[in-house]
Amino acid sequence: MMKPIPNAHTKVPMMFRAQIQGRSQLQYLDPNRKKGEEKQDVQLWTEEWIEKAELISGENTRDIETDTFQAKSYEISWRFVTNGGQDDGMLRPVIGASGIPFYPGSSMKGAFRQACEQAEETGEIPRGTCNKYCGNESEITPGLLRFEGAYPINDWTEKLLDLVHPQQGWQVMTRNTSNKPRGESAYAQVSLYQPILRFVISSPKPLSSEEWRQIWQIWEKAIASGLGSKVSTGYGQINQTSRPIIYRAKLKGQGQAAKLIDDSGEFRPNIFRAALRGHALRIFGGLTDKETAEELVQELFGGIQQKDPTVGLLGFQFRSSKLEITSFGSGKYAQPAYRVEGELTWFLTRPLLDSNHQPILKKLVSRLMQFGMVLGGFGKSWRRVDHRIFFEDYYKDSYKALIGCHWQWLGENSQGRNVQVSRLEKVGQFLDNVQETAKEWIKCRNKPLKETQWATDWREAWHPNNVQVWGRIAEDVDDSAAVHWFHKPYQQKIPNLQPEGSIYKSPITGKIGKISLLWHRMYPIVLLKKDPKNPKKPIVRRTSRYLELITIFPDDSQQCNDFLNFLKTQPEGFQLLWGE
Repeated sequence: MMKPIPNAHTKVPMMFRAQIQGRSQLQYLDPNRKKGEEKQDVQLWTEEWIEKAELISGENTRDIETDTFQAKSYEISWRFVTNGGQDDGMLRPVIGASGIPFYPGSSMKGAFRQACEQAEETGEIPRGTCNKYCGNESEITPGLLRFEGAYPINDWTEKLLDLVHPQQGWQVMTRNTSNKPRGESAYAQVSLYQPILRFVISSPKPLSSEEWRQIWQIWEKAIASGLGSKVSTGYGQINQTSRPIIYRAKLKGQGQAAKLIDDSGEFRPNIFRAALRGHALRIFGGLTDKETAEELVQELFGGIQQKDPTVGLLGFQFRSSKLEITSFGSGKYAQPAYRVEGELTWFLTRPLLDSNHQPILKKLVSRLMQFGMVLGGFGKSWRRVDHRIFFEDYYKDSYKALIGCHWQWLGENSQGRNVQVSRLEKVGQFLDNVQETAKEWIKCRNKPLKETQWATDWREAWHPNNVQVWGRIAEDVDDSAAVHWFHKPYQQKIPNLQPEGSIYKSPITGKIGKISLLWHRMYPIVLLKKDPKNPKKPIVRRTSRYLELITIFPDDSQQCNDFLNFLKTQPEGFQLLWGE
């Protein structure tokens, strides 16, 4: 009689284990393992996978064009994720022969048919083209095309482990941010980093060069909105788009990079989508009830909050021209940081039923981008200025955490189109214009304006009863006044006359695990002068000055009221620009 093998389940590869505690939990990140510097289950799973998997040989990576078989390659600009559906609750690629991840032909056909039907509806191609290529399901007639799917033809084994950390409820809605809402903890998924995918289409009958040209044009329309899962959050975007452009601008920024499971750093372009989604929620939340605000945001950016998943109207792509990932700090404070320059594009993923709404949508996205840029930034720690620029003394001791980020428009074209404020007096008018544009969009989508029934229980709803914006002019990078108030008293104690005033390490300024009530921004002042030779293109003049802006969501605490009373004395020239 054979003796039982002790701990037999540990001999089974992670890929074939049940998704239960003690066997394999790919999505779950165990904090105790992190502390003990042990590998997570998903790390072990990935290592076992790529150890046995193969790469596509070079002879199978070239594009091919014949009258019955064609192959073309497209590069994904950031990450690509598909749902293999094999592990409960875990997003990881479909895996084919020799362990190679692939994009299934069935998914390819579905994306092609959808794009083809849209092209028929808009009159770009003749009626009946979809049935010709994809078949007629009602008559069980096969189409001319066979969709073979796609494989990555570059080295896909790097940076497979991906972290997802939803925070919308925590960042915008929750009053007591010490208690994070359920479902907003970080979890793991497996996605391919910047793969080059080779798509193959074949036909049992020879097709003309004109037919093949039309087929690939339809396919490029299909992939322009993104491929695979989570496309509304920036995954699966190719390095080109044929969709209608809603907004485009060049940006540059620096800040704290996202940490992956192995503690390496990554610049994640979906920070722009997260920022605009959050700001849209804040602004709509101050103009209508919370249910309507969420519906409007889901229509724009997609989501699964309602009964059926929604494909958002807006897709985006960020193409970096410069990207540097470095390490900042020492010891336990060491963390990755980025410097990046690039072009951000927002595009329409599907046609608007009323084409008259498109100009309003363009204006709305433009206002949301400008709102985010004027008052904050993008990515981790966006509520604070980058201390490396505006508070260098803080880093004389290298054992300090990196705080803040800094973003600005890049190039005269982007500055000329996006600079809305260069003086304190214009800030209030600009914020009013943001709200007016949001109202236009709410009305054209036949949703109710309810300014007296706004989302009062949301911490950061943008309503004058819920938020105040204060500002002053800072002469240069060394002239930030408010940055010091986050680290030492804003008001010195005078015995028998004046108590010490401080927001340092208070609920107002937040801490790890608790969101701050304050945003602090140093917005570069750029002056636009009319050019008599070209009235449509202003002359751009950069300055060394900044608008120093504090956005505060009062919580009625004594500490907060004391700080507001301090601001009313106009310290360092601060004045109320918006809010009550």
